[in-house]
Amino acid sequence: MNRVRLIGPGRAGCSLAAALEAVGGYTVVGVVRHGEPVARSAEGADIVVLSVPDHAVAAVAASIIPSPGAAVVHLSGSLGLDVLGPHERRASLHPLVPLPNPTVGSVRLRTGVTFAVAGDPVARAMAGALGGRAVTVEDDRRASYHAAATIAANHLVALLGQVERVAGAAGLPLDAFTGLVLAAVEDSLAMGPQGALTGPAARGDWATIDRHRRMLAGLPEARSELAAYDAMVDLARRLAAERTDGPPPGPPFDGVALEPVGSVA
Repeated sequence: MNRVRLIGPGRAGCSLAAALEAVGGYTVVGVVRHGEPVARSAEGADIVVLSVPDHAVAAVAASIIPSPGAAVVHLSGSLGLDVLGPHERRASLHPLVPLPNPTVGSVRLRTGVTFAVAGDPVARAMAGALGGRAVTVEDDRRASYHAAATIAANHLVALLGQVERVAGAAGLPLDAFTGLVLAAVEDSLAMGPQGALTGPAARGDWATIDRHRRMLAGLPEARSELAAYDAMVDLARRLAAERTDGPPPGPPFDGVALEPVGSVA
């Protein structure tokens, strides 16, 4: 039985602890909360999990008295192993799934999700015990990895926030677009983004894009709405241009008498 001590009972740490106990082979022997001493956290533990904010990982790790038998694992997606420097057995384990609360998180961690791992084999073993797919991400690639994860989750949610606002201008709720969103994601994963791309930018319909921009210019916070829309049109144009059947390149906004986004008051 692997003895786990958790430092920082946040959403990620509590989700992981509950998931590990649910699959068996792991038992949580203690939880260290904010403000409590951490120096002896490695005593009586096989694995010490640091579920603390990224900016605190190095300081917390340095405060723990090293124990040769204990592996110290952080859950950060962006940090490398160097922040765990005082410890001989160092590892990172980062699940590629949102963990909104421990109840939902514990279940999601056991659904075959991908875990980015590095360092001591204990991280890969935990991912395997949870039924997940472990992929190794070395320190020099952590920024690229975490940027991709942020785009895939946080930026997608922010984009759906824009969908909700613009849909509201048409008198529709966000859930009216559920089928469209889910199908687009499924197609992107099944066919690849190039094959899944549809819509005006994919077919070079700049007149429709012009109409979209005119409408957005009349919304509250028009500057940010246009900036977001223009950025996504540019990415869609880039994706379409990489396809053999893509539309001819050309300026999408040449028929619109709108000031550049940067100059909108």
